[in-house]
Amino acid sequence: MTPSLLADLAAAISAADSQPFTCERMTAQGGGCINRGFALAGTDGRRYFAKLNDADNLDMFAAEADGLRELEAAGAIRVPRPVACGGSGGEAFLILEWLNLGGQERPAELGRQLAQLHRHSQTAFGWWRDNAIGSTPQHNAPMPDWVEFFRAQRLRPQLERARGNGAPGALPRLGERLLERLEAFFPGYQPLPSLLHGDLWGGNHGYADGVPVLFDPAVYYGDREVDLAMSELFGGYPTAFGAAYREAWPLDAGYRVRRHLYNLYHVLNHFNLFGGGYAAQAEGMIGRLLAEAG
Repeated sequence: MTPSLLADLAAAISAADSQPFTCERMTAQGGGCINRGFALAGTDGRRYFAKLNDADNLDMFAAEADGLRELEAAGAIRVPRPVACGGSGGEAFLILEWLNLGGQERPAELGRQLAQLHRHSQTAFGWWRDNAIGSTPQHNAPMPDWVEFFRAQRLRPQLERARGNGAPGALPRLGERLLERLEAFFPGYQPLPSLLHGDLWGGNHGYADGVPVLFDPAVYYGDREVDLAMSELFGGYPTAFGAAYREAWPLDAGYRVRRHLYNLYHVLNHFNLFGGGYAAQAEGMIGRLLAEAG
């Protein structure tokens, strides 16, 4: 991090919190596979977390900050407060409240709070702005019909990206067949537009002094099963989490199959971001889903 960038971060914090901030120590932190993360410690003891990326990712950070505010406004579960978002030279930055993650884990409380978050609803599926899933653009134009929203703004864009990224084998052809059969997965099931975290893999939650915390969201309003499905995709959530969620708000029987449909979106996105064996995994998932659809 250059001295000019550090000075701009300190100035942004000072302006946002209406209190001068001087950085005494900067420590590299895990920023995931998309961003770079740093802990900023001030001479007065205040601490912040800064995420950095190339300048053309400024809107991605602005959307993340708006997503955190949307989650915070629901009053269901703790998220880090966004402090400032901006650019400096060739860098974009997002500064967040510092949270001391660690200590006692309370997965059952996390499950109950997620169910409470999902009860926060609106009249349409989508959101007032687009954002990103990882670094992939995620479109959120509001629509009244969930199946059409998921087809047009989730699966189809990922399948088109996969085709452009040279997805091997029959994946694009099978994907088109699946798009035509989506209604088959929703017999008698009409989800509410629930406020979703949107990227609920195990690495995007933690505990601050024993209190559950969610971060790195890809917020929109959709079927609550989307978050539950992703919590099962890469692991990281104990059995107590899912059990407490189901006790607070039981799931429809069709979730058993739909979870694979919803996770297909994330597996396709992983292929589009990282390549490798995700294409074969997605093709296998589509084949099994088509078999279920009949």
